[in-house]
This record gives sequence, structure tokens and C-alpha cells, in this order.
Amino acid sequence: MTLYDRFGRPVTNLRISLTQECNFRCFFCHREGQRFLAKNEMTPEEIERLVRIASRLGIRKVKLTGGEPTVRDDIIEIVRRIKPYVVDLSMTTNGSKLKELAKPLAKAGLDRVNVSLHSLKPEVYKRITGVDMLETVLEGIEEAVKYLSPVKLNMTVMKGLNDGEIWDMVNFAARTGTILQLIELEAPREMTETGFFRKYFYPLKPVERELEKRAVEIRERRMHRRRKYFVPTDYGIAEVEVVRAMHNTVFCANCTRLRVTSNGKFKTCLLRNDDLIDFLTAMRNGASDAELVDIFKKAVLKREPYWK
Repeated sequence: MTLYDRFGRPVTNLRISLTQECNFRCFFCHREGQRFLAKNEMTPEEIERLVRIASRLGIRKVKLTGGEPTVRDDIIEIVRRIKPYVVDLSMTTNGSKLKELAKPLAKAGLDRVNVSLHSLKPEVYKRITGVDMLETVLEGIEEAVKYLSPVKLNMTVMKGLNDGEIWDMVNFAARTGTILQLIELEAPREMTETGFFRKYFYPLKPVERELEKRAVEIRERRMHRRRKYFVPTDYGIAEVEVVRAMHNTVFCANCTRLRVTSNGKFKTCLLRNDDLIDFLTAMRNGASDAELVDIFKKAVLKREPYWK
């Protein structure tokens, strides 16, 4: 059984925020669209129950995110509990704890990982993240590659900060056997005219044209119809994906994801904040699986493309 929204889009992915806590201070962080700090985190049992119900509704892929999911000391238990219900379990992380956690996470059932890596220059990295931990993160990536596959690197490209490092990062991905995701800075419609957005927004369309020229192969992913470019480098072929969400109707028309906030609410879109549907209160008040399925379906029917 697969759930479809009113626009005919199937929902096959769940993106679960485990916490809003983070040990980094990235100045552009969107907190997975959770604008207000919420302390009421779901327990491992509650997360497991949610995923078990979701799996009955055709959801086969789960991504764990934050904040920083690895700051939760029960992260291994959460992974172990939910893996039996999904075919693809992944996580986004800043990589700060990957050196010690990559192996146990893989053992618990994590399949793959996305590591935020916005620069390879220590001073730029520190400006973006607020911490001096580039070396630790690079060691974590090295460790992750041994146990998890694929390891993806998320680089949010920002004008005047790291836009000059794109091709260095392509080389780095080839050298380390990772996949590079180049990501455009995202913001809700009402923020695209702010000085902050105009200062840092770097359009990736020209980069994509260059990748197209250099690529020996191009594939299209089902998720968001994103394209993958296979680009020759001195270190072999680099695999590069481009995530351009801004004003991108194709991106939204092919979104298969439902989000879950760390305090137990369904969220239909990163860039909307009028779309939250609480299920944790019902769960804690003894709701049956059937009642939770109804809340789930209500959330799916509320989904609509942000850029139309």
C-alpha cells in the first residue's frame, strides 16, 4: 500500500528529525524548518512505533536528521530499532562524531550517510560552522567510507564564501570515493528578498551546465528528478548531484518525502510552517495504530508543492 497526496505524488520517504540540539553553529542553518526550539523529543520506542506504522503504508526509506542526530546518546538504539522496518536507512550528520560512530552505526543497521562539508579550507569551514573541526570531520568521512555506502557530502554553495571550491570538492569526492551533492541555499518565498539571501545565494544552473559538458554519463534520480553527473578527474570519476530547490517546480512536483519534527509532528514541506500535524500527543494519550494511521493520512493529504 502506497499513500498518494492530492497531487498524485506518492509518499515513500520519511525524514525524521531526532533533535534540535547541535554541536555546530552553522550561520545559515534552517533547522529542518523547525523555527522554534522544541525540547519534547520522541523516545526510541515512539520513533520505532512511528516507523513500523509508516512501513505498513508503503514507506521503505527513512532518513534521520537533526539538529545533529549523533548528539543523542541513544542514536545506536534508535537505528537498531527502526532498521527492521525499512530497506534504506540513512542519516545526515555534520560528521563530528563519525570517527567513533561509523562502525557501530553500520552494525546497528545504518546503510548510508550524508555528511555536511561546506569547505576544505579550515578558516572558511570555521566561518561557516562556528567550530574548528574540519580535521575531525575529514577523519570521520574516511572512517565512514569503510562501513557505509554511499557516503554523500553535502556542500551548500554560498557566494563569496565557498563558491570557489566547487571543483576542489569534486576532486575530493573522487579521491575519497564519496558522492558530492552541491546544494543551493534555500529560503521561504518571503525571505528571498532579504539582504542575507541576496548576499549568499549562488545559483547552480551555470555549474550544472559545466558539469553537463564534462560528464561522461548523466543519470536522473526519481527523487525530485535530480540529475547525477559522472565527471572525470585526476582521481577517477566523481559522482556529483545538484540540488536546486529554489523556484524549481520540477523539484517540488517529484517530492516523495514527508517530514517529522523532533517533537512529534508531521511537516509536509521544509519551507512551510503552517502545515504541522501533531501525532505524538495522540500517541502518548494511548491512540491505537488505526488512529495514528488516520493522522498519517491526514498529513499526506495536506502536502502540496511549494513551488508551483
